[in-house]
This record gives sequence, C-alpha cells and structure tokens, in this order.
Amino acid sequence: MGIAARHARTMARKIIAVKMLVALALLVAGFVSNLSAQTRIRLATLIPSGTSYHHSLQEMGEKWKKASNGNIALTIYADGTMGSEDEIVRRMRIGQLQAAVLTVSGLSAIDPSVGALQKMPLVYRTLDEAAYVREKLAPDLDRRFADKGFVVLFWTDGGWVRLFSKEPGMVPSDFKKMKIFVTAGDVTQSELYKSAGFNPVLLEWSDVLISLQTGILDALPTIPLHADSNQFYLSTHHMLEINWIPLVGALIMTKKAWDALPPAQRDDMLKAAADCGQEFQTNNRKENDAALVAMQKRGLQVHPVSKEAEEEWRKFSENLYPQIRGRIVPADTFDKVMQILHDYRASPPPAKGAAGK
Repeated sequence: MGIAARHARTMARKIIAVKMLVALALLVAGFVSNLSAQTRIRLATLIPSGTSYHHSLQEMGEKWKKASNGNIALTIYADGTMGSEDEIVRRMRIGQLQAAVLTVSGLSAIDPSVGALQKMPLVYRTLDEAAYVREKLAPDLDRRFADKGFVVLFWTDGGWVRLFSKEPGMVPSDFKKMKIFVTAGDVTQSELYKSAGFNPVLLEWSDVLISLQTGILDALPTIPLHADSNQFYLSTHHMLEINWIPLVGALIMTKKAWDALPPAQRDDMLKAAADCGQEFQTNNRKENDAALVAMQKRGLQVHPVSKEAEEEWRKFSENLYPQIRGRIVPADTFDKVMQILHDYRASPPPAKGAAGK
C-alpha cells in the first residue's frame, strides 16, 4: 500500500471519529437541554408508601408526565419523610417543595378558615352534607389559599374520625378522665379540648403508638384505617362509633410552581388531580370499613352511640361553638357553614361525591 493510500485511510478514520464526537456532543447537549427543560415537582405527604393513596398519586404523576410530553416529573416523598405537616408547609414556603397532600391540621397553617371542614366536632351529621359544605366553601377557600401563595388542586375526605380509647368511653364525661391525643402544634385545638374539660396531649403522629403503650396517652381521635395500619387498636381496645369529625385533606401546590406551567398543561393536570381525589375518597370509604371489620376480628370492641348519649354529645358540641367561632374558625366562615347546613337540612340535594374542585 502506497503512502498516499495510507494517508487517505488515516484521514477517513479521523473524519469518522470527528463525526462520532460531534454526534455524541449533540446527543449530550440534547440530553442536558431536556433535563433543564424538565419541570420537577416535589410532593410531600404523611401518606404511607405502598397504600392505595400512594398508588393514586403515582398514577396522577404518570398522567402529568404524559400530558406534558415528559416535561413534568413528579417526585413523591411519602411516609412523612419531609417532616410533620407544619414542616411540609414551611418547606413549601421556602421553595424546597412544590406540592403536598395535607389534612386540615396542616392546611390550617396556611389559612385557618379551612378549619371549618374538620375542626368543628359533631357539626356534620353525614358525610354527604360534609361534602356539600366543602363544595360550597371551595371557591372561597381556594381564593384564600391563592392569596397566601398556594393553589388547591383537589379537596377530599377520608371518612369519619372515631374515638379510640383504652377503656370504654360512651359519653363526654368518660373521655374527660383520659389523656387524649392532639396533633403537635395545634395549640388552638388543644385549648378547645381543655375548655371542654379534656386532658389533651400534643404529640407527633410518629410518637402515638409508643405513647399509648407507655401510658402517655389513653385515647385518640382517628379513622379506622389509620388505627389499623398503625396498630393503635392493640392498645386502644374500644372505639366509640360517633361521627366526631370528617377527616378532610387537599392536594396543594405553590402558586409560583403552578403559574410557571403552560396553561394547557394545567387543565390536564387539574383533571388528573380531580380523578386522584375521587379515588382517595372512594378507596378510603371502602378501606375504613374493611379495617374496622379486621380490627373487630382481632378484639376491638365497637360501641354504638345510643340516642340518649347522642343527645348528650350534641349538647356538648353546641357548648363548644363559642370557643370555635372566631378562635379556631373565622367568624364569617363559621356562620356561612351554619347557614349552608340549615339550608341543606331543610331541602337536601341528591347525594354525590365531592372530591374534586
């Protein structure tokens, strides 16, 4: 082979190598560009991983990704890995998190008016009327949250909170002898319980089980599913079947993160979020029933509320209204709830779910 031929072959190899390097550089540049263009939404919640609610959030994330052609990636921090609900709200305010699924306990740190959905014991008689009030209040609550820098993507409920206790409790005076759980940081709720003659103990949910086992707590209000999954029923062998409060929650996002998304994507994301909220509500109702049956098979005693006891509880709750109105729930919101309930009970509309906005 001549010198000229060898030179031509060497040059050809160099050209191929250069083309390969250019192609690789373009590939890397495109990959980096895609990464920088991708919007990552970090969502925190106390919801346990592996549950139906966690799966619903994951499915919602996949819908968001598809609707945005892969430009939106949802990262879910479940199991309370980002701290308590108050801590999650704090992280959202400083930009560490963009979204969260929270109960009213955490949402109240943003605006106290949301307490009307959950922090009014025995005000609601059925889940249908609780959902109806939630639907009527949603526009005003959404506006209040927007004014504080947050967007509500769905409202939902987790069914009735019941009263679990170590010893049987039938009427208010029974529970006044017990140390009862209140979520850490919820000072107004603690003060309400004190004014009613209860002995509240403020704790994080992560400390409840050991506190029941060691005698720090005697009772707690929670939904059956939560009592079952966290094994609270092993220490609290009694449950009063009272409609104490509905457990209400919402999916929220910071307004800054929401406004940065293209309007077309927001419409699709809202629909996916509403579907997720409806799944939450439907699954929770079923799983609460299943959890209650499972705990009864393991020894939990469920105590129905007699008509006499129900009347005693009703009077007890009405005596709390002056403490709730203007202190826990803004007076105008409290009055609006009472008017909505009055109208609803006079002529209730057909029952329907109300998980979405």
